[in-house]
Amino acid sequence: MRISRVLLGVPLAAVLAVPAVAVSASAQTAAASGAHYVALGDSYSSGDGAGNYGSSGSCYRSANAYPQQWANANAPASFAFVACSGATTSDVLSSQVSALSASTTLVSISIGGNDVGFASVMETCVLESTSSCENAVAGAEAKVASPLPGELDSVLQTIRKDAPAARIVVLGYPDLYDLSRSSGCIGLSTADRTALDQGADQLDSAVAAAAARNGDTFADVRSQFAGHEICDGSSSWLNSVTWPIEESYHPNASGQELGYLPVFSSAAG
Repeated sequence: MRISRVLLGVPLAAVLAVPAVAVSASAQTAAASGAHYVALGDSYSSGDGAGNYGSSGSCYRSANAYPQQWANANAPASFAFVACSGATTSDVLSSQVSALSASTTLVSISIGGNDVGFASVMETCVLESTSSCENAVAGAEAKVASPLPGELDSVLQTIRKDAPAARIVVLGYPDLYDLSRSSGCIGLSTADRTALDQGADQLDSAVAAAAARNGDTFADVRSQFAGHEICDGSSSWLNSVTWPIEESYHPNASGQELGYLPVFSSAAG
């Protein structure tokens, strides 16, 4: 470090503030290494679409998923990765929250997309007409309005009951399409893409509101994914229609590492 050049002309108060920043960063690292972390949720948390699933079967838990990458980087005191592709709020309650305990200090979760029929909406939009796609999205948005808020509350309240000391980070979903490039992008019509992005925004608003109602942290990934959506070519962090088909319309390995991981790391504190 060229300390003399860097500090030349810098006010004394700014110089004295530097050690405080270093201490804060060290304290954050220490807190992460002592964390008891449980990763809950659906395919956007399990890493479906990012490859390298090991022996997780239909849950598609990827070694590239943001929970696993965060655990690798921070070496928490304990780590339970139970997010599963296809999970709904009822699945979280029936088969995932058992991983929580009074000693859990950090929880991540993405949930809600499957409750409103994400997979069936995408299937309709890919295989049928624009009007069918827009009707399917409208049907999903109706479920976002009701009953999803109550279902989200039930999940978050159960997590709080089972892990009373935990920081609960509720992650949202990215918009799928860069609409500014839709005119030169093969596949769905711009009308379909616009409806799907608007549906994702409605879902994120409901998830954010649930996190706020329950005193939890909402982590919005949309701005992080901006410019890296479908229609952004080789810089896209999201799969379009791909094989295996289950990976379609999910973050790829870059989306997990560069999209979800930084947002979660910031929110985890």
